[in-house]
Amino acid sequence: MASKVQRIKAPTGILQLHIELRGTKPKVWRRVLVPETITLARLHLVIQAAFGWGHSHLHEFIAGDGERYGTPDPMYDDPGSISSESTRLTTALNRSTLSYVYDFGDYWDHRIKVEKKIAPIPEFVLPFCAGGACATPPEDCGGLPGYAEFVRAMANPDDPEHDDLVEWIGTDAWDPLAFDTIEINDRLAEVKV
Repeated sequence: MASKVQRIKAPTGILQLHIELRGTKPKVWRRVLVPETITLARLHLVIQAAFGWGHSHLHEFIAGDGERYGTPDPMYDDPGSISSESTRLTTALNRSTLSYVYDFGDYWDHRIKVEKKIAPIPEFVLPFCAGGACATPPEDCGGLPGYAEFVRAMANPDDPEHDDLVEWIGTDAWDPLAFDTIEINDRLAEVKV
């Protein structure tokens, strides 16, 4: 008896994105493949998975022309923001780079650039992380200044903050240079685009 294999419809095209977390030292970035038809709302979920963020803070996309896209907040009516639910990445890019800001308190600012367009690949599962570098800063660590302090304190077991930070993140083996595509792609496998 033959088993049924669910075929994944190939997208009209694939975009290879370079997504860099601005201002981090060492540089934190990911190379992600997504369908050309992806909406910004879905791209938000892809970025969350690719960077290991927890999807627990507000976010917005900012186009090169200053146009802002986000998810409407029922507690705050922002007439300056366009819904990201139906806006496609290709529409927002308008031949430029795009910023993605996550967590307005810590203000994690990502630069998104389309590196190239790839022809459809039948049976290729998207989204997919094809490369990158370095560990993502822990959420709620205080933005770039807090992250720099976190890296410094984690590297020095004699630092007065070291033990508290180890307890907070649950490990003393945190490495700012760590990068694991298998772990990232496992998270991306949960994202439906």
